[in-house]
Amino acid sequence: MASGGSAIRGSRVGAGPMGEQDRGFHADRVKVSYWDALGNETTRYFSAALPDDEIPETIDCPASGLPAGRDKENPPALSKVEPYKTHLAYVKERRTEEEAVQLLEDALLQLRARRGTVAAS
Repeated sequence: MASGGSAIRGSRVGAGPMGEQDRGFHADRVKVSYWDALGNETTRYFSAALPDDEIPETIDCPASGLPAGRDKENPPALSKVEPYKTHLAYVKERRTEEEAVQLLEDALLQLRARRGTVAAS
């Protein structure tokens, strides 16, 4: 019984050597290393045409989540994280206690007027 099929088994049509000629032109790039406070190194590549002042000085390290800088000997310190503020906390920053009491009184007066429970003055 004769076997039918491709003479080169396990290959696909168009398969051939992969290399620069098949993948196209690679733009010139520069390698920039960043280090975090734990000593983790992260490498990023940027276009060689990019001015040096546009390459970020710090990034977030994907391994630790800490800020990472370009100076290995002096990595950036963790910045103080502000706790989550509630809506009420933001309102208290903008309003004095007297303004808050007045706004509350006005809102209650409007609510009572809609319900028909305003006391006659």
